[in-house]
Amino acid sequence: MGLMIVLDHGGGYLSLYGHNDQLFRKVGEAVAAGDVIGSVGDSGGNDQAALYFEVRRGRQPVNPEIWLQRR
Repeated sequence: MGLMIVLDHGGGYLSLYGHNDQLFRKVGEAVAAGDVIGSVGDSGGNDQAALYFEVRRGRQPVNPEIWLQRR
């Protein structure tokens, strides 16, 4: 996954962002909606820039559809 950042949203929910070129937040630092947390890159062995994104509840992956809907 290369450079990865994991956000803890509470309630057991985590979001993971991998293959970053740079990370702009440190462990324990708070983030808010709209904050830039990293820049997409090709870390982790990718041939081109890409973003790995995943939502988990505990150890189980969760479909992120409900968080990605337009309002």
